[in-house]
Amino acid sequence: MTKISGTVTKDISKMALGVALLGFAGAYAQVTVNKAEGWLESAYAEWAPVSGATSYNVYCDGNKIDNQLIRSYGSYMRADVLGIKGGSHTLKIAPVVNGVEGTAVTKSVTVLPHDRTGFAFSNGRVPGAYNADGTLKSGAAVLYISENTKNTVTMDVTTNAKGTKTTCKSFQGILNCYKKGYETTPLDLRFIGNVTDSDSLQQGDMMIDLGSSEKSYVTVEGVGNDAVANGWGIRIKNAQNVEVRNLGIMNVNSNEGDNIGLQQNDQYVWVHNNDFFYGDAGSDADQAKGDGALDCKKSTYITFSYNHFWDNGKSNLLGLSEGTTEGYYITYHHNWYDHSDSRHPRVRYYSAHVYNNYYDGNAKYGIGSTLGSSVFAEGNYFRNCKYPMLTSMQGSDLYAGTTTASTDNATFSKEAGGSIKAYNNYMEGAVTFIPYGSSTYTLKGAETSVGSINSKTDFDAYVVTSRTAQMPSSVTSKSGANTYNNFDLNSSVMYSYTADEPAVAKATVMIYAGRVQGGDFKWTFDNSVDDAAYAVNTALKAALVAYKGTVQSIQGEGTLPIYVPVSSSSAASSSSQKAESSSSSVNATSSSSWSGATGSSSSNSAAEMGSTLAIDKDVVHNFTEDATSSDYFEFIGSLSTSKGTVEYNGESLTRCLKMETSTSIEFTLSKKATVKLVFNADFEKSVKVNGEKVTAKAGIVTVELAAGAHKITKGDSGNLFLIVVDVDETSVPSSSSVASSSSAADESSSSSEEGGTTAVVTKMQAVAPMRYVASDARLEIFAENIRRLDIVSVNGHVLLSTETLSQSSVDLSNLKPGVYLVRLVTGGRAYQQKIVKR
Repeated sequence: MTKISGTVTKDISKMALGVALLGFAGAYAQVTVNKAEGWLESAYAEWAPVSGATSYNVYCDGNKIDNQLIRSYGSYMRADVLGIKGGSHTLKIAPVVNGVEGTAVTKSVTVLPHDRTGFAFSNGRVPGAYNADGTLKSGAAVLYISENTKNTVTMDVTTNAKGTKTTCKSFQGILNCYKKGYETTPLDLRFIGNVTDSDSLQQGDMMIDLGSSEKSYVTVEGVGNDAVANGWGIRIKNAQNVEVRNLGIMNVNSNEGDNIGLQQNDQYVWVHNNDFFYGDAGSDADQAKGDGALDCKKSTYITFSYNHFWDNGKSNLLGLSEGTTEGYYITYHHNWYDHSDSRHPRVRYYSAHVYNNYYDGNAKYGIGSTLGSSVFAEGNYFRNCKYPMLTSMQGSDLYAGTTTASTDNATFSKEAGGSIKAYNNYMEGAVTFIPYGSSTYTLKGAETSVGSINSKTDFDAYVVTSRTAQMPSSVTSKSGANTYNNFDLNSSVMYSYTADEPAVAKATVMIYAGRVQGGDFKWTFDNSVDDAAYAVNTALKAALVAYKGTVQSIQGEGTLPIYVPVSSSSAASSSSQKAESSSSSVNATSSSSWSGATGSSSSNSAAEMGSTLAIDKDVVHNFTEDATSSDYFEFIGSLSTSKGTVEYNGESLTRCLKMETSTSIEFTLSKKATVKLVFNADFEKSVKVNGEKVTAKAGIVTVELAAGAHKITKGDSGNLFLIVVDVDETSVPSSSSVASSSSAADESSSSSEEGGTTAVVTKMQAVAPMRYVASDARLEIFAENIRRLDIVSVNGHVLLSTETLSQSSVDLSNLKPGVYLVRLVTGGRAYQQKIVKR
């Protein structure tokens, strides 16, 4: 085991590596920053830990950040800086070794402001513990809650009119003390990592009840991209000036069942940039995915914005038994309804501004208006949303895509109708929509005559050509004769805002909705299936139930892992670990680079792996020249075993995969690449890349793909050879074009057809095993669930050996020039790569 002093025993194979792999600098005590970026009123940096460092000092614009914002993830360190204004900022990171701050590295980042638009900011209110510029309110109390501190964190809270302070314990206990209404200190509860149920939750929920105080300001937020409320929800009632942001909420099993629910008597509440996942199944048939994701009842001046809803069953219920359409105002904007089913929102009574949201493959419906509600739907983007807008008991709610109206089709329990004013919305795909007074309507994506439908009584929404156009009082709901109140044109109520064009809103939502960097939980939906399905996605459900988080330690909660470099002199403990010869001749029987053999070959000694390696350039055989495609990719599926070179039309094509039957392959790229699809027959309809049809005659189709996971599907027989060729970064569309396209390559502007060639861009996480970047002397690690990593010198010295490694990269810049063998064991495979350090 590794000792604090740096002395290493002979049992190197069990050394706790964690972050030391990345540093590899040992005595140099120098930070290598892998990433430093700004986000929304925050910034973050990830770096290679320094051997021997007991802690790190991180500064933003010269101000030292809190210890708890600095965390270890095993193979890298991360710090998130919260509460900073939009603009340019300077981050400085320095290791602390033996109590002395070492050499610091500085990085400049650009930070963007949050979009504080919506009813929650009416009447001069700024919900939460932050000011309108993103900085903390004066005197705000900041508390950090992790899995370790959730039940022990304390704060002295004023609990009576005399100013008596009471020491309150646990985050729920502190909120319970705030309920008394005497404490006016703005409170910021910052959650770190995966936090499961606390001992003091109320029926399984965090309860934010502030006793209707107008002077209490509370923010509940997550730190970084991986803060998760796992198993518990958040209820808000009798509360004003509350903000909830940057949390992932999953597996909720509370009595109420909502991920977040505004229950009653709430005002000026802002819920934004959260990820909403499945909850536990409830007792009702429509609760298989949990109950409501983000519901609101009997509350006003609310904004829900930039949230990401992941296949939720019931996303946003709005209203219950308010009984009046007066005084209830809410805004939904820039939310990503990602294959969620319904209630986006379902509105009773309220005046609701629903704008610039992205409806992405919704199996049931988008916006629903009932019980006299007034909904202004503006600038939304609907892609394969079955019914983009529904008004209860009329239009598509009764016809349901048929030629006969029936109350049996009613979606909203036969509630009386409300009103939807619609302006500048964009709809594509298999949508059905009946506009007021039109002679045609959209039926499952096709323009169709209304026929016997009276579109002045059976309509889904009143469509206007100007946002300032009024919806006349003569237009009423078929059931209940309710009218639109034109709240959006009332200057005494409506806020100032500028709506994006729908396509711009979609691109913005896909970048910024949800947690920082889109959160740590990644999932790619299959549009061909998930657009129309509303059953539980069992694979997604299993992944959420299995989620544990990856934070290994938090600075300030205890000692960070301390890592020391492994000296070559201490590594070779027996003659069996020493090379017999330093010859550089090729050993034809030695293991080839990137061997794809299943199982572990850990019995090989260092000498057997590293004594006879031929090196004639910086990177030798990143991938074997004569191996199967499986040596270049990880494949899943039933495949033929064709390997090596395929001759096609006089051209030798290497690294080929032959698809002879109807099948699908899934693979990962370690970098951006050009993939050639070589057809020996005409395929008009049977081949898809990431869900997008590829139309081609016999010949070669070139597809440019980003690093990450991809899927090619072929629906009938005939050979298709798959060939992969690495390309320069500049030959692939920029990240901005990737960000503006759909994650499933569904944006037509991202594809071009010329001579049978289709270019498809996707945005996915890189997960290929590893590769060596000679120019940066860096070993990039993309695989997860690493079983082992070894770096062995040509003379047999084991320079690095670990059984613990997370996804990141290994800095080899301080490695002495020479020949090395890198061996990675992951997923039941052993991968080997020979490198030379110049």
